[in-house]
Amino acid sequence: MTDLFEKISKNRGPLGMHAKESHGYFTFPKLEGEISNRMVFRGKEKLVWSLNNYLGLANHPEVRKADAEAAKQYGLALPMGARMMSGESDNHIRLEKELAAFEHKEDAILLNYGYQGMVSAIDCLVDRHDIIVYDSESHACIIDGVRLHMGKRFVYPHNDIANLEKQLERATKLAQETGGAILVITEGVFGMSGDQGKLKEIVALKKKFHFRLFVDDAHGFGTMGKTGAGTGEEQGVQDGIDIYFGTFAKSMALIGGFIASDAQIVEYLKYNMRSQIFAKSLPMPLVIGALKRLELLKSQPELKNNLWKVVNALQNGLKSAGFEIGNTQSPVTPVYLNGSIPEATKLIYDLRENFDVFCSMVVYPVVPKGIILLRLIPTAVHTLDDVNYTIDSFSKIKNKLMSGEYRAERIVDVNHS
Repeated sequence: MTDLFEKISKNRGPLGMHAKESHGYFTFPKLEGEISNRMVFRGKEKLVWSLNNYLGLANHPEVRKADAEAAKQYGLALPMGARMMSGESDNHIRLEKELAAFEHKEDAILLNYGYQGMVSAIDCLVDRHDIIVYDSESHACIIDGVRLHMGKRFVYPHNDIANLEKQLERATKLAQETGGAILVITEGVFGMSGDQGKLKEIVALKKKFHFRLFVDDAHGFGTMGKTGAGTGEEQGVQDGIDIYFGTFAKSMALIGGFIASDAQIVEYLKYNMRSQIFAKSLPMPLVIGALKRLELLKSQPELKNNLWKVVNALQNGLKSAGFEIGNTQSPVTPVYLNGSIPEATKLIYDLRENFDVFCSMVVYPVVPKGIILLRLIPTAVHTLDDVNYTIDSFSKIKNKLMSGEYRAERIVDVNHS
C-alpha cells in the first residue's frame, strides 16, 4: 500500500517534473499591463503572440465601458444561485437567443466555462448504450468528456475521413445491437495545428450513416466564415452541425461559452447538464459584456478583416522565410522546429530576453519528441511591423538552433541560475 502524497511526490508528471526550473518563466509566466500586442514580462516590454484576443476586443473602448457600467450597476453576485433555482434573468435569455440566431440554430444554452461545459455536455448527451466517434487530436475538454462515457467509443486518426467511415461502420453495427445512438465529435479549428476539421466531408457521411455531429468551434467562433459564425459557415455546412459549441474565451475575450442546437436539445441540456444545474449562474456583468462583444462582432466586420490581414502577412511571410507552419487554415499559426526540450528552453529564453518576442512553447508530450512548436496567435491589434520584426527574429533563432548554439543537456533553470 502506498500513501497518496508519497506517490505524487515521486511522480510529478511529464510537465510537473520541470516545475522547479521553469515555474514563472516557461510555465505560469506573468504578463502585465493592458492586454495588447505589447505587454510587460519580468519588468520589460515584449511583443506578445500568446493571447487569444483575436478581434482585439479585450480593451475595445465600448467593451471596457460596458463592462465597467455593468459591474457598477449589478456587482458580481447577481444573479444569485443556479439558473434553474434562482439565477435566471432577461439578459441571460436575451444572450442565448442572440447567440442562437447568430449561429442559425433554434436555441442556445450559456455555459459558465467552456472547458467544464464541453465535458459536461458530452456526459449529458450520451448514455451507456450510445457510441462516441471522435478525432484523435480533439482538445483535452473533449477527451475528458469522452472518458466519462460509460459506453463504447471509437477514435479515428486526425481528419482521416476514410478511417472515420470505418469507425462509423463499427459504431453502426454496435448501435444496432445496443439500441443506442452515434455521436461524432470533432473541432472546427484545431487549436495547436490550426487546421480545420473536415466538417464538409463529415456532414456528407450523413447520407450513408445515421449520427449526430457535435463541433467544438472554440477557435472558429468569431474568426471563421463570412459573418464570423464559425467554421461551419466557412465550409458551408452550418446546417449539418447538430450541436455547436463556442467559447467566449477567444474572440470575445471573456469567460464562459455556449452550445447552440435544436430547441429540444437545448431544453434537455438545461434540465440535465450537471455542470449548469449545480453551478451558480454566470454573473450579470459577464452576460452584459458578452452581449456588447457579440454586438461588435456583428456590426464591425473590420475587426475580423484586420485580424486576417495580420494572419495572412504572418503566415505567408513565415513560409517565404522557409519556416514549416503545417496545414493551418485559421489564425492559429504553429511554427515547427526540430530540437530537444533543453534546446527549446534556451531558444525561448533567447527569444524573450534578447529579441523581446513572447510566444508559447509547446514540447513533448503535447507534440512528439524532437519537435519544438512555437505557437503564434495573431490578433487584430498586431501590426505589419510586428509581423516583419517577428519573422526576422525567428530567422535568427532558427539559424542559431541549426548551428548548435542552443545545444544543452538540461533545460534552462531561470529560477536558480
